[in-house]
Amino acid sequence: MLYISTRGHADRKHFCDILLEGLAPDGGLYLPEQYPKITGAALTKLRKAYHEQGYAELAFQILSLYIDDIPAADLKAICAKTYTAEVFGTGEIVPLRHLEDGLWLEALSNGPTLAFKDMAMQLLGNLFEYELKRRGEELNILGATSGDTGSAAEYAMRGKEGVRVFMTSPHGRMSAFQQAQMFSLQDENIHNIAIEGVFDDCQDIVKAVSNDLDFKRKYKIGTVNSINWARLLAQVVYYFAGYIQATETNDQKVSFTVPSGNFGNVCAGHVARQMGLPIAKLVVATNENDVLDEFFRTGSYRVRAAADTHETSSPSMDISKASNFERFIFDLLGRNGQRTKALFSAALQTYGRFDLSADPLFADAAGKYGFESGKSTHADRLATIRDTHQRHGVTIDTHTADGVKVAREHRGDASVPMIVLETALPIKFAETIEEALGHAPERPEKFAGIEDLPKRVQVMPADVDQVKAYIQRVCDDA
Repeated sequence: MLYISTRGHADRKHFCDILLEGLAPDGGLYLPEQYPKITGAALTKLRKAYHEQGYAELAFQILSLYIDDIPAADLKAICAKTYTAEVFGTGEIVPLRHLEDGLWLEALSNGPTLAFKDMAMQLLGNLFEYELKRRGEELNILGATSGDTGSAAEYAMRGKEGVRVFMTSPHGRMSAFQQAQMFSLQDENIHNIAIEGVFDDCQDIVKAVSNDLDFKRKYKIGTVNSINWARLLAQVVYYFAGYIQATETNDQKVSFTVPSGNFGNVCAGHVARQMGLPIAKLVVATNENDVLDEFFRTGSYRVRAAADTHETSSPSMDISKASNFERFIFDLLGRNGQRTKALFSAALQTYGRFDLSADPLFADAAGKYGFESGKSTHADRLATIRDTHQRHGVTIDTHTADGVKVAREHRGDASVPMIVLETALPIKFAETIEEALGHAPERPEKFAGIEDLPKRVQVMPADVDQVKAYIQRVCDDA
């Protein structure tokens, strides 16, 4: 299995090379040359593996389709080490819970930082440590977070041999709990950088540093954002797990609604569907920052400036430039790297937008790829949290509430289960939960008083050179 850039670079690379690299040399994102296809017999095998041996075995079998440069026994051991009841709080790892007629919640927030990002980041930490040790190398991870990626990455990498983490985040724009999870870590290999701006500024800095090939090579810069294919690949597994739990036979279909800002979570669903998983619809749920909803409704992709990016009560989706969207557009355009490059490195840079509304490929997108979309606002969020708690006795976080609200609008045929991907536990957004319900959500004991702990964080302007200078200083002093 070899990997190619969405922007047409000539290189073909193996999994472990792109694991440590992040962006391709031309600024594109890596995808496999082709998606492995899951036949009925193969899906039956995966169903059997999940029911008899659990999530770790399912992960091993799916990852094995994409990774051929790690010995099978080692990959199996990495999966077994990652997906345990001790780490995720339950042997089911991602239990499916019925909410109401035709609507289910897939719990993805049982990991160490109470967010779905743990599902991939815990695996990524173990893969990094394994490969760096095998090569005798070190890696400096540069990331951007709007809330959950940062803490999931830091908890997965803390204390890992050969790894440092430099995590950028928008200063003052995450919840108090999210900030405390990251900034209270005292591990020497963890470095938090609060950027005076919005998430898109952080993401632009990560891409700019990654595109400085000399700096990237000298300081061995890697990524953990979902621009890293390994992270997205790990997320594909829970789509299979959700499908298997919701169905009894392979001729049944399911749909998924996915709260999404950076298009990574739902892009993993796109990959699963391209592999042949029987997914009817992939419904993208956005908040007030509705760039993705606008595209799927109109064919126009229009990024917003920082000043026009709303600060909302589902802050992990306060994103107006969806990094992973390029992977889907590459597939939509028939894997035309030159055309994808023209859109993302020329049209977006020059005009801040591109429009595919008149392209027949866009007209066929919903039917061919299953995408639909919807939007949720703060008022919708409060109403959905309140209604779900009153009718079902279930408290959901703000992002999951966006998903539930949009899922109810797109449910369709009751015989096709609609699975909403739960994204975080409510305690991460306690202020809005209190506004909706009049009381604070349950707080896991291990996070008692986390907001009062000492914090380690550097505040910087949205300046690439200052971030590079900080990385250089830390590395040279080590």
